[in-house]
Amino acid sequence: SGLATTASVKDANLGRNLAATCVTCKGKGTGTGTLDGMAKDQLVQTMKDFKSGARPATLMHQLSKGYTEQQVDLIAQYFSQQKAK
Repeated sequence: SGLATTASVKDANLGRNLAATCVTCKGKGTGTGTLDGMAKDQLVQTMKDFKSGARPATLMHQLSKGYTEQQVDLIAQYFSQQKAK
């Protein structure tokens, strides 16, 4: 039971942990804007567009290729639940 609880806590924090990298540029308002409060579907589509090359970028086209679809979904879920500043 203790192991299941630990796994659940880790899973619950996975989106936040993955999103921590994004916060370096986006979350503090030092990049091109915060992701807090962005609709989940919009963020997922944006990442897909970066990955496919449909949306040009300086860095994001490379960074987006490092995430699986599941990881992108977790990141988007996390940011969609944050209050926009």
